[in-house]
Amino acid sequence: MSTEAVSIPLAEAGRQRSRRTRRVWVGASRLGLTLFTASLAMIFLLPLGYMLLTSVKDNSQIIALNAPLWPASPQSYTAADGSIYALYDVPLPDAGVRQLALEKPGRIVSTFIDPANGQEIQWRGNWRGLSPVWSGIQPKFDNFTTVLDTLNFPMLLRNTLVVAILGTIGAVSSAVVVAYGFARFRIPGKNGLFLLMIMTIILPFQVLLIPQYIGFRAIGWTGTWLPLIVPHFFANAYNVFLLRQYFLTLPRELDQAAMVDGASPLQILRSVIIPQAWPAIVAVALFHFFFAWNDFFAPLVYLSGRPDLATMTVGLQAFSATYSGSGTGYLTQAAALMALVVPVVIFFLAQRAFMRGVVISGVEK
Repeated sequence: MSTEAVSIPLAEAGRQRSRRTRRVWVGASRLGLTLFTASLAMIFLLPLGYMLLTSVKDNSQIIALNAPLWPASPQSYTAADGSIYALYDVPLPDAGVRQLALEKPGRIVSTFIDPANGQEIQWRGNWRGLSPVWSGIQPKFDNFTTVLDTLNFPMLLRNTLVVAILGTIGAVSSAVVVAYGFARFRIPGKNGLFLLMIMTIILPFQVLLIPQYIGFRAIGWTGTWLPLIVPHFFANAYNVFLLRQYFLTLPRELDQAAMVDGASPLQILRSVIIPQAWPAIVAVALFHFFFAWNDFFAPLVYLSGRPDLATMTVGLQAFSATYSGSGTGYLTQAAALMALVVPVVIFFLAQRAFMRGVVISGVEK
């Protein structure tokens, strides 16, 4: 057999080993990336998990030592005379750890009852260091009913939706028009104007707070929703920047074809640009809606003294301040979880719209 005939199978075997090694390396890389992403997701979801678990607990479990992480209730024993005693895991010298009912707590010696036979047992030690016996998973869904009865949740939800939806409509519509002008029209000094607008992003809102408040008070807008809604109808630099950058990626041939057909600039914006830019428009709408939903400082300043117009964040802060220190932190978590439902639902619905917009547009990024 010649040397060339032997080298061909060896070369093929080497290529196969190389492909197997490459596949193993790619699989290991994907696995490592997946684990890293899952770890980051877990870190970000830990506060949400804590909120969810705490919202369905009660105060006795929160302040108890060695309480389980899941919502549970301490088990008890009902004696023959109808008395109810809490169960504890009690270590006994001759019987190991047993579940006994605490009848008479003492500093040195405590009296327990054996639920199996009702016999009293004297136990020496500090009963406060014993672990209570907890039941299985028992979420306290009554916490949400208590929040609805205590906090005027429907009113806060209505106020927040009105402010967020109207503000989002104004922010998106104004940003689309301004971004269309910067992206498609030749305006003298356009780049300078755009740079000046972008510089407003780095301007702290504290600088404008007092002048804006004085101006809104002079025209009688304080104590109303107008300061929270009307300013968003004059475009935001961040939204304009995002939409302008997306509009620049759209082919101008579509505009020219529409102009040949006799379309005006507004008709081009409505029939050509907006249908192609739904992904960016949905993203801007999401950003502003979540900003308006989570905004706390502006409603606190302009709606002071008008609890009937308060938004969700102001209502939750007042609720938390009212019940702080009274052992009802679980109710605050329940209220926060209820306020989180609407943004989460809107986010997932908007995600579907975002993906559908990408498919329909057919624009390669």
